[in-house]
Amino acid sequence: MLLLGFSAGLPFMLVFSTLTAWLRSEGVSRTAIGFFAWVGITYSIKVLWAPVVDRVRLPLLTAWLGQRRSWMLTAQLIIMVGLAAMAFTDPLSQLTQLALLAVMVAFASATQDITIDAFRIESDAVEYQAALAGTYVLGYRLALLATGAGALFVADQVGWTLAYLAMAALVIVGLFAVMISPEPSTLERLDIEREPLVIRFRERTRLRGAAQEFGAWITGAVVAPFVDFIRRFRWLALPVLALIGLYKASDLSMAAMANPLYLDVGYSLSQIGAVSGLFGVAMTILGGLVGGIMVARFGLMPMMLVGAIGIAATNLLFAWLATMQPVIWALTVTITGDNFFVGFSATVFIAWMSGLVSRRYTATQYALFSSLMTLPGKFLGGPSGWIVDQAGYVFFFFYASALGIPAMLLVIYLMHRKTELATRSSDTASVASHDEKG
Repeated sequence: MLLLGFSAGLPFMLVFSTLTAWLRSEGVSRTAIGFFAWVGITYSIKVLWAPVVDRVRLPLLTAWLGQRRSWMLTAQLIIMVGLAAMAFTDPLSQLTQLALLAVMVAFASATQDITIDAFRIESDAVEYQAALAGTYVLGYRLALLATGAGALFVADQVGWTLAYLAMAALVIVGLFAVMISPEPSTLERLDIEREPLVIRFRERTRLRGAAQEFGAWITGAVVAPFVDFIRRFRWLALPVLALIGLYKASDLSMAAMANPLYLDVGYSLSQIGAVSGLFGVAMTILGGLVGGIMVARFGLMPMMLVGAIGIAATNLLFAWLATMQPVIWALTVTITGDNFFVGFSATVFIAWMSGLVSRRYTATQYALFSSLMTLPGKFLGGPSGWIVDQAGYVFFFFYASALGIPAMLLVIYLMHRKTELATRSSDTASVASHDEKG
């Protein structure tokens, strides 16, 4: 999970935060940079093709590596090619081409995320998911160090072309992880033909031949995972999905403006890389470790609330930084506080979402959750550059902080429904529901 976490985190900064630093350093307008945040919407709609990743076998590769690892390998090769192509693209004269390549890398990265999440959940029992999530987050954050601070250092010394080529070469870490990892085998993952909904579809449909086969596949791969979730959670599905969508909105909506803020205040790429690399990554890892310890001591939902408050509160540090001169200690305080709660909230949030998934439909259901996790924040981040141009950095970061209030209220509400939520989260409920309907 450490290596696969690194592989998952590798492309993210290169199509988002690091890319915004490249664009700004080349003189691209803040308004255009802000709309590059919409590249990240690719991660937010991956649920649309998650059923394909969950069920479709790739020719030759699946027989060799298995369902999960074959899709990982394919996604990683596309990421490598896309990053190498971005390295040779000029942001000023070929901005559209650069955006399309970023979308391609993001699409492959989102596909890789689907498979790694399913691999993690299927590889061990529910009680070990927090430990697996913590290890995954550690690897992910090490990748952010390499593609954030590392890429900025390389770009400052030898230029952006070599920086992105070096990042493309790091995809080898993911390829190695695929080769040494065992393919998970879960007895709970249903064959489509054994799915009760598919059986009933075949009994009642008037379709024949290829049309019936396609309908049966859609029923088993797409319809069944969503029906299972609604059956288990019933009316609680609405606040659960709302919390998933809003928990990270405060953080994601402002992320595209972090590097432009640093540069506009007057910090150099090397200064940003040094502070984010040393204090940022260290505090992210520390935040993840503290999150895991605190969950064991105080429970998951109280720590979800702490994470939601921390994410919103640390956005105010960026508003404060916008009023400061370019002194290193101010940058250090801002990045330290922000990254601690990024790591803290990521560990507790991933562990919480993992507990909601039925192992019958691992990839599709978790892709639904992780898609919703990023969609509102990415959408709200699109006009972030325009807001800064119109109202300034201080107003923008206060606005971004206020976006965290709904998540706090939803966590508090679900804390009062924790017994019912725990019951609905159990796969036992899913099995019972299927048995009853069968």
